[in-house]
Amino acid sequence: MSDEPRALYLMRHAEVEENYHRTFGGRIDMDISEAGKSQAKALAAFLKQHPFDTCFSSPMKRVIRTTEPHTDWTNMQPRTLDGLREVDFGDWTGLKWEEVREKHNQSAFDWLHLLEANAIDNAETIENFRARTEAALNTILDAEHGQNIGVFCHGGVIRMLLALILRLPVNQLASFEFNYASVTIIHLKAARPEVQLSNYCPWQFQT
Repeated sequence: MSDEPRALYLMRHAEVEENYHRTFGGRIDMDISEAGKSQAKALAAFLKQHPFDTCFSSPMKRVIRTTEPHTDWTNMQPRTLDGLREVDFGDWTGLKWEEVREKHNQSAFDWLHLLEANAIDNAETIENFRARTEAALNTILDAEHGQNIGVFCHGGVIRMLLALILRLPVNQLASFEFNYASVTIIHLKAARPEVQLSNYCPWQFQT
């Protein structure tokens, strides 16, 4: 094993279908949009410069569709982990941001704090979300998976993974944005993990 730090690449899925914009999709198994397909291609082009030893994926359609250009280039089929599914938003599922205020008298922008407090009706508990994500992370970080590991998943899952790696309460990640088809890179050093790149969107730099 190399003395170089292991690198963990966290990729959010590409833009979803337009009718799900500004919506708490959660466990809805939606597809990506036409713009999302272009974003996924730009993401794959960027990742060509950063080959993985292994990669993992959420089993949800919007993530699988995002991985396809990368898989076509590398012939590396991501290993799907059920623990990487997006969090279940319970009664908020399928609601637009403004509908959350109208129906539940809560701000959509407070979702991570409310999730941490188990204050979203019928949503997945924070304990379950943390436990399944941690189990997925332990699988991902098994030494046999090499130095450079890719993980294609969801915005909520990326926040929980970072909370676990950085040993932070997940609600502290509310200030971090993870756009569609973005890349966040963590170097897992012996002394402490380091965020090397956050929310980089290759498709924003297409000419």
